[in-house]
This record gives sequence, structure tokens and C-alpha cells, in this order.
Amino acid sequence: MLNGKVALVTGGSRGIGFAIAQALTREQASVAITGTNESRVKDAREQLGATSLGIRADVRDYASVESALQATSDRFGGLDILINNAGVGLFKAVADMSLDEWNNLIGTNLTGVFHCSRAALPHLRARGGGWIINISSLAGKNPFPDGAAYCASKSGLNAFSEALMQEVRHEGIRVAYVLPGSVRTGFSGRTIGNDDWKLAPDDVARVVTDLLNHPPRSLPSRVEIRPAQPPRK
Repeated sequence: MLNGKVALVTGGSRGIGFAIAQALTREQASVAITGTNESRVKDAREQLGATSLGIRADVRDYASVESALQATSDRFGGLDILINNAGVGLFKAVADMSLDEWNNLIGTNLTGVFHCSRAALPHLRARGGGWIINISSLAGKNPFPDGAAYCASKSGLNAFSEALMQEVRHEGIRVAYVLPGSVRTGFSGRTIGNDDWKLAPDDVARVVTDLLNHPPRSLPSRVEIRPAQPPRK
């Protein structure tokens, strides 16, 4: 159990992020969530209950990130866990992608993780250690057409996670990244259809809580999770 621990989940108002926030709440952690849509953040926080905090924040903006982390620390007395989940999906050929679309995707999926991790480190050091868990994707190692920007952002996230893990491991700060395959959400505006074969957000959340409860003598720094029985090709 994570009783007494304080977590911040970026992109925590829906999908995988909300499932992670719910799982952390069930583990008796105090949980702050961020999102860019104030109404969705408010609704999610109400569902999470009294030991939660909802913050409107954009991970692309460093000042916004710093403010969210400080608000979390002020409310709950510190920070033990950062879950970098905020992400956007945009799937276009390179020739059809605008500069703004590229910058928004990379800014959220990669630069946003840098912003949050950098801003969280002083809080984690003040607690004598903690966790940073980054939600990546199998797309980070399996590129596909019309996914150049998304795959590049997740591949970069993987490398960032590996390097950061080595930088802070001796301070008691444990870094891991999770690479889900197809997940049953409305990610990138896609309609949820006949996709029962896909992972559920709760499956990814289970991986996160398992990591957080892992014995401290070892560090599972990378976890791949994929549907057990996808459709045959």
C-alpha cells in the first residue's frame, strides 16, 4: 500500500492517467492530477474524492508545471511520486504535418516530461527519494507510417528515461517507463469500437502500482505491456 505517499499524475483527468490516479487513490495515496481542460479536471477530482487535488496545467509551460508541483506539495506536504502521463496523439505523414502540430506533439510528449521531471527533482530530493514513472508506448520502438512525430516523441522519451534513471538512482529516486501497446481509450480523438482485445487503462495502472510497490533492492526500469491476443493478421 502507498498510504502516506503523495503523487502527481499529469494528464490525469481521463484515460490511462485517470485510471492510474484511481489506482493510487485505492492504494491510499494522496493524488494530484493535471490537465488542460478545467471542466474535465474538476469532474475527475470529484470522482477521486477528498484526498485528491485537481490542477489546470499545461506541461508545455514550465512555469505552469512548477506551480502545479508547488500546489501539490503545499496541499499534501511534499511529493513522492511523479507519473508523466500527459500526451497527445497526432498521426499524419511528415509532408502533411504543420510546424505547429509537430511542436505541440513534441512539446507535450517529450519536452513536457523534461519540464515535469526537472521541476519534481527538488521535491523528491527533499523527501529523500521517490519515483518518476513515464508512460511511453510500444510505438517508441516500432515506428509506422504516419506516426513519425508520435514515434519520435516516444523513442526520445525512452532514451530520456534511461539516462535520467542512471543520473538519480543513487539518490533514492527510481525512474521507470512503461510501454503499452494498443489501449482501449479515445486517445487522439479515435472512437472506441469493437476493441475488446485491447488493453484496458486499468491494465496499465496495475503495472504502475506494481512498480511502486516493488521491493527497493531492485529496479524494474522498463516494462512492456501488450494485448495478450490481438487479432490475427
